[in-house]
Amino acid sequence: MDPDILAAAIPGAERCMEIVPGKFQVEIKLGIGIIRGRFSGTVETTDLNPPSSQRLIMIGEGTGGWIKGGGALMLRDMEGNTEIEVNGEALTGGVLARVGQRMIGNASKTLMGQFFKNLNREVTR
Repeated sequence: MDPDILAAAIPGAERCMEIVPGKFQVEIKLGIGIIRGRFSGTVETTDLNPPSSQRLIMIGEGTGGWIKGGGALMLRDMEGNTEIEVNGEALTGGVLARVGQRMIGNASKTLMGQFFKNLNREVTR
């Protein structure tokens, strides 16, 4: 994956650099409700099975705590469009988990939606 496309797709990404093939160092600035912060971490693509599936693994730490997550992405051709099914999980710790626990589920769905909207914009240019 192109680091520039990945950076443009990740909500709040300020930096994205490939450190080894398929693994990217990222810096993200975002907030969930009243909790705002900067996170540094990695995004890694694994279990690549083009063009039908792959897995993304994300790990980050920042001022608001830490996040670890991953998701399996299944891609299907639907009449010339690509449908993506995501099955994922995320864990958080620190202030982010204590204060934002009720908001995390909805926020993660919103951020995932933004990611795919941004990704679609970048790959259809």
